[in-house]
Amino acid sequence: MMAEAASRFQIQIARISAILIVALLVLGLIWYGTSLDVHRRIWSDIIDRPQGPMAFRFILQPVMAAICALHDGIHDARLGRNPYLWTILTDSQKSADRIREGLLATGRIIMLGLVMDGVYQAVVLKTFYPGEMVIVSLLLAFVPYLLLRGPVCRLFQWWLARNATDRTP
Repeated sequence: MMAEAASRFQIQIARISAILIVALLVLGLIWYGTSLDVHRRIWSDIIDRPQGPMAFRFILQPVMAAICALHDGIHDARLGRNPYLWTILTDSQKSADRIREGLLATGRIIMLGLVMDGVYQAVVLKTFYPGEMVIVSLLLAFVPYLLLRGPVCRLFQWWLARNATDRTP
């Protein structure tokens, strides 16, 4: 359970993000399927995005996710919790709650990513690939959070332990 209660706005944004992710994935599967050509196009388009217009989002979104991971990782360390990704991978009883925490923390960033990729697709690609919107948004917003929160927690736990040892007479 999160130590800090989520605001109603955070909960609504997280729910909307989750619903949009599922809806866009289903829509993408219905419209384009899962052929090898579709997979090639998706990854080719994703690789081309950082060189095109709106490339700033490839810095903006991961930085925002890193800030959230820093805040939550420090909070985890202060509470003596196990690192985030480690808990998700090894503790099936806590993994759903921890994933929910991550979605609450990154919901706004994911929504921003979906909107920004939608604009990018309309302006640059002149088409709509809903699955790509989800992939790009999660790669830029949730994956950095997922990868950074645990190491931040471990680093801060080490720092807290070191400072506690330094103060002991």
